[in-house]
Amino acid sequence: MEDTTNLSPKADASLYNGQPSDTGSSCPSAGLTSRTPSTSEDTRNGVSVENVPVGNKQWFVLRVSYGRIDKAKTFVEAKGIESYVPLRYKEVRKQGKKRIIPIPLLPSLIFIHASAEQVEALLHDNKVVSNESRALLSYYFDHTIHCQNNPDRNPPLTIQDEAMNNFIRLTSIKNPHIIPVTSNSIQFKFGDNVVVTEGEFKGVHGKVARIARQQRVVVELFDGCLVATAYVPKETMNTFNYCKK
Repeated sequence: MEDTTNLSPKADASLYNGQPSDTGSSCPSAGLTSRTPSTSEDTRNGVSVENVPVGNKQWFVLRVSYGRIDKAKTFVEAKGIESYVPLRYKEVRKQGKKRIIPIPLLPSLIFIHASAEQVEALLHDNKVVSNESRALLSYYFDHTIHCQNNPDRNPPLTIQDEAMNNFIRLTSIKNPHIIPVTSNSIQFKFGDNVVVTEGEFKGVHGKVARIARQQRVVVELFDGCLVATAYVPKETMNTFNYCKK
């Protein structure tokens, strides 16, 4: 039986990184180049686990105003734009019966697969803020780099296909012990980057960590966004030389 005591159900506070004055309007794209991964038939919510890049589309990370993740997904899909909202499968008991219910894993974020121009048009659509005091969607900025044409600005955060595929692979598994974690709640085994070779987490690559006295694999999608598998036996992992670019 897995021990999940003392684990935070929330993602790192750094996920809420937007600043009112940080519009990033002068650099709508982070300028990262997508890789072409292999294809797969595994899909969830209309998103392929192995996404083949189309044109200049990239995975953008957008912030969603509090409590409106479902509305955001509906709005984006109505525009014909591909999106992904990772879910967490939480185990609950009701009237003595155990049930697994899906809830947003990262309730403040939605991932959009589109061109920079499509995302810019999406955020400026009048329907987003019509009759509402809050914008439904806004950029999540990459504070690790600056715009080439404006060193005082941070570009919107984009995720490479390879990293996004890995994240989707993990978060598509309906296991209630897959959880978001913070860097201060885990103990990494430095240098142990692995790929899982057997079991339900087969194909997931990340870093070996100790969480609640258990060995797991942690996938870091970007700085501050970490998600852990359930317990993974050592014999089902191989060392993996993965370079995050």
